[in-house]
Amino acid sequence: MRLDRVHKHYDGVKALNDISLEIREGESVAVMGPSGCGKSTLLNLIAGLDRPTSGRVHVAGYDFARLGESALSRLRARHIGVVFQFFNLVDDLSALDNVVLPAQLVGMPTRRARNRAHGLLDELGMAERADSYPRELSGGERQVVSVARALMNRPVLLLADEPTGALDSRAGERVTDLLIDLNEIGLTLVVVTHNPQVAARCARRLVELGDGRVVREGGTGVEP
Repeated sequence: MRLDRVHKHYDGVKALNDISLEIREGESVAVMGPSGCGKSTLLNLIAGLDRPTSGRVHVAGYDFARLGESALSRLRARHIGVVFQFFNLVDDLSALDNVVLPAQLVGMPTRRARNRAHGLLDELGMAERADSYPRELSGGERQVVSVARALMNRPVLLLADEPTGALDSRAGERVTDLLIDLNEIGLTLVVVTHNPQVAARCARRLVELGDGRVVREGGTGVEP
């Protein structure tokens, strides 16, 4: 993943200002910084959910500026998993069907998709809640479903916006352990977090933002 001199403005406000950043395949990177510094905007640009005002975004060899919305959606569905800070679950679908949804979008056979979804929910301690609807779940449970959904299509790049922010310590550890395991088998991981302990456990590299710029890069204290 590479960003080349990326700017993002909203109504004249500079959310990101001249960001250049490269993340190699298989890396684990934590993005930190104060509220409003551009962390979520950065993830949205990498995911192709938003377009930069100027500059270029490249992911998995694709230049997003050369892709239309349909092509970008297909790329995201097949190769990029996103864990949203505020869940973004479909209210009228059960937890299981929310997890299955990305697989349906890429044509995975129904039985295979449902088996994988059941496996993910079981691994994350949510097997007993598979038939529950988002309104019946706690905030932490909804976040776990969001994590499972992001992993459904075995993405090569996972973007996680505060993945443990709504979780109790036990559920947070399960999610963190899963992210670490996935990174160890080759998944590229970018985690936005306010929690230094999550950053230290999940990532080996820290990118710190301030006022829409990269103000510091370095290690998180975790040795390879």
